[in-house]
Amino acid sequence: MAIQYVMCINNAGYLVSLTLHKVYKVIPDEKGERHAMIRIVDDTGEDYLFPVSRFVPVQIPEVAEQSFDLAVVESTP
Repeated sequence: MAIQYVMCINNAGYLVSLTLHKVYKVIPDEKGERHAMIRIVDDTGEDYLFPVSRFVPVQIPEVAEQSFDLAVVESTP
């Protein structure tokens, strides 16, 4: 099973793009994964690749996933 959500544990050098301890939804990116990168929609509202080492996988309840997905859609410009 692919990682669906991650929490940022290192935002050094990306203070505008990543918030420490914030949970991000992962966007599948096979090419990025082959290079130890993970694609997320960052705090600027754009999707980018970041080193996977900046994150840890997290598991959230299904009801929270639905709420999270709705919040992402509503905040997208």
